[in-house]
Amino acid sequence: MLTEQAKQFMIEEISKEMVYLLIEEKGMSMQEALHALYTSDTYARLTETQNGLYTQSTAYVYEYLENELNEKVMRGEKIT
Repeated sequence: MLTEQAKQFMIEEISKEMVYLLIEEKGMSMQEALHALYTSDTYARLTETQNGLYTQSTAYVYEYLENELNEKVMRGEKIT
């Protein structure tokens, strides 16, 4: 069983990697990428350690985030 500290570390690492992906793939600034991540439902789910999403790969979690952001764009919502 993982300690809370280990879980938090895993969440932070996935978050960091997803911010870099948003910058590289979506052309966002650091501030925009952080805002997009931290205000997303995906991040809320990632930080709910009961569901185990933090144990998945960055690519897996990023796919959820990307889908969420694409849905927001389709609805005309601002993502950054």
